[in-house]
Amino acid sequence: MEIKEKFGKQVKKLRLEKGLSQEALALLADLDRTYIPSIEKGERNVSITVIEKIANALKVKISILFDEK
Repeated sequence: MEIKEKFGKQVKKLRLEKGLSQEALALLADLDRTYIPSIEKGERNVSITVIEKIANALKVKISILFDEK
């Protein structure tokens, strides 16, 4: 599995743990609502700025988004 897929799986896992829809996460992260599904599928090569926005929206450290546990 490549890094984009691993990152997407982790975003989805954390989003579901927080009880957020994809649309709610997008709103909190100030991203287009269609962007989150493609991130979660590993289709997007996201920038560090977007990674920071997602981490802030999920209220986690950036490193947690790359945790493979």
